[in-house]
Amino acid sequence: MLKQKIAAAPSIRRLPSYLHIIRNAEKEGFEYISGTVIAQELKLEPIQVRKDLSITGIIGKPKKGYPAKALIAAIEHFLGWDSVRDTVLVGVGNLGSALMGYQEFQYHGMNIVAAFDKDPNKLGSTVHGVPVLPFDTMELQIRQLNVKLAILTVPSAFAQETADALVRAGITAIWNFTNVKLKIPDHVVVQKEDLSSGYAMLCVMLQAKLPVTEV
Repeated sequence: MLKQKIAAAPSIRRLPSYLHIIRNAEKEGFEYISGTVIAQELKLEPIQVRKDLSITGIIGKPKKGYPAKALIAAIEHFLGWDSVRDTVLVGVGNLGSALMGYQEFQYHGMNIVAAFDKDPNKLGSTVHGVPVLPFDTMELQIRQLNVKLAILTVPSAFAQETADALVRAGITAIWNFTNVKLKIPDHVVVQKEDLSSGYAMLCVMLQAKLPVTEV
């Protein structure tokens, strides 16, 4: 199953956008939604949308589309968002704090139960309702909380040593927001988010739309 999902990575990245549109349609009272409508909203080809949705196992009805409630449930189940995953965050800086306050996570089954930091001024406080605990207690706390997922937002210089500590604590999945390619055991999965890459793509697209000026 894991290999199949990795092979379908481009489709998986589009599913949250589909889910947002389908949820809005259901809130507006629509019982069915077509792949064509989703495609128009996202400027995609309908055949691509139908192909993406097929990986969830749901099948649409001719001339009616997909039943909205069933489609939402199918996408959430495929993504694992229909169950709660307790999560810890390490590195309560600007990015870490922002992620802790991102309300959409609650709709995706993510529950941030604790954060860890080395700054004594932050210890004992709460950020968006999440307690900030001492970094040097992290391994023990994670074992006691029985958490398997961690968000890594520490400075890059401390990324590897922090990841090593997370692995020792029993973490099996790391969402890595640093610019470091982590060296971890095979049984631990990592998703690296490179914000610079996204910004680079935005800048290239912006330049492509700007008029050419002679030097």
